[in-house]
Amino acid sequence: MDFRLTDDQRALRQGVRALLEGRFGREGLRAAVDRAEGRPPGGGRVLDRGLWRELGAAGFFALRLPESEGGVGLGLPEAVLAFEEAGRVLLPGPLVATHLAAGVVPGAAGGEVVVTSADGWLAGGGRAEECLAEGGAAGGGAAARGLAGGGLVEWLDEADVVRGDATGAVRLASVDPLTPLHRLPAGADGRSAGGALRAARTPDRLVASLLTAAEQLGSASRTCESAVQHARTREQFGRPVGAFQAVQHLCADMLARVETARAAVYAASVTANPADIAAARLLADEAAVRGARDCLQVHGGMGFTWESDVHLHLKRAWVRTHRAGGVTQSEEELADDLVARTV
Repeated sequence: MDFRLTDDQRALRQGVRALLEGRFGREGLRAAVDRAEGRPPGGGRVLDRGLWRELGAAGFFALRLPESEGGVGLGLPEAVLAFEEAGRVLLPGPLVATHLAAGVVPGAAGGEVVVTSADGWLAGGGRAEECLAEGGAAGGGAAARGLAGGGLVEWLDEADVVRGDATGAVRLASVDPLTPLHRLPAGADGRSAGGALRAARTPDRLVASLLTAAEQLGSASRTCESAVQHARTREQFGRPVGAFQAVQHLCADMLARVETARAAVYAASVTANPADIAAARLLADEAAVRGARDCLQVHGGMGFTWESDVHLHLKRAWVRTHRAGGVTQSEEELADDLVARTV
């Protein structure tokens, strides 16, 4: 089987990259962060509705929607390429939820409507504290008790449509300034452990996990490129820091993780096999989180400053690891597949 991109797929990737770099380059990213930081808790808008409509007009949300229903009529591999580019620029918003709502929620495909999901597929359990800024739950008291609740919901305040029941959701102080979070009450989805695994195999959950892996892959690629560029240009002791073997090892490890994750994500987009998607998700999560951490190390003290973009990639990667079941769900899926193969 030939896994090389076709000419049309390469053109799609280049077109999406040109659109996003033109409308949401570094200046756009920093402006969005400034808006988010200056917004009172729960008030004002951060999401660029104009950009959202442009994405809809370009077919971003309707990529997999059949042409007979007004969509682009492409497949999962093409959607993965588009979401990889979104991950590169840290494009904010409930992209996965709106993409999955195309053809189901009127206006979602064209970007006129922003959709988020509270039906349990978006979030997993695990340590939600990793997604929280200092102070945890906004408001304290009952809000703080919400940390022990159910799944996380992204962009609840700015969504026009919420798929699922978000009653009782508690606003949290997200570590990522461009991913506002709410915590659902404990047991909101009412699923047992076995039921959660079966739910993970539904088409929407599988696609959500794979598109999240694609975003993680894009972010990992960007931090790898940033680390290499910095290592080439930053000088210490009269030579580039990239001349030092310890820095070379960091960059080499980053690239190895990125390319391994890329192969897994692209292959899973073709097979759409639950186990392949789970493996791709684990590899992409690792590449994004560890890649951002290593990029910080390559940048040294500069990487920890607010002016650097590296910390934004790390924070977004942390938040994404909890989406669509996260690491735990993927590990359980792989374990279940292994048992099925050996019995």
